[in-house]
Amino acid sequence: MTSTPEPSKAAVQSATPRPADMKLEIVVIPVSDVERAKRFYGGLGWRLDADFDNNSDFRVIQFTPPGSGCSIIFGKNVTAEAPGSVQGLYLIVSDIEASRKDLLGRGVKVSELFHDAGGVYVGPDEPYLFGRLRVGGRDPERRSYRSFASFSDPDGNGWFFQELTERLPGRVDADGTTFNSSTELAKALLRAATAHGEHEKRNGGKHDEGWPDWYAEYIVNEQAGKPLPL
Repeated sequence: MTSTPEPSKAAVQSATPRPADMKLEIVVIPVSDVERAKRFYGGLGWRLDADFDNNSDFRVIQFTPPGSGCSIIFGKNVTAEAPGSVQGLYLIVSDIEASRKDLLGRGVKVSELFHDAGGVYVGPDEPYLFGRLRVGGRDPERRSYRSFASFSDPDGNGWFFQELTERLPGRVDADGTTFNSSTELAKALLRAATAHGEHEKRNGGKHDEGWPDWYAEYIVNEQAGKPLPL
């Protein structure tokens, strides 16, 4: 009688099922005046997805920021949290100056730009930036994750803009490249075009016939946090 060999450790590990997809869908925002909050978030240019009201004791409103896969909801009897108690909400943008200018044009009070300069922040204001030392102005090297601006809704719920042009490794599934809007894709193409221009300069200014493949590699690697082509 022959015995059945035990499966190797590697085989057992490779057989581990992938976790089910779990997409963050909603963040609940506590507000004191539903109509005022609706005007504010609508004024940001966010998409109104729903406004359900039973004309009695319940109302829920849903907005989605442009290009976002996650939405916010607020309303009447939606949460027991105190209005204004939600802080440190991050909106990722590819051009923080343009995003700030857009909100200022919509009449929203937005802070000046500031960046993470390293070290530990000990001041009393806005303690939700991971306790990092902040210096005025955009990051001088335009590094991804380093530049910020902040604003609040009428109840004081706090938001940050964070400029992100290249993700760290591991943050995005390297097997899939996705964009949530045509604007997001267009900006990725612009960054690839700028980088490809430098690539051609390094190669004597000669036209690169393989530019479509270079663009594709750049965009996919940028999103996955992999080394970029030179």
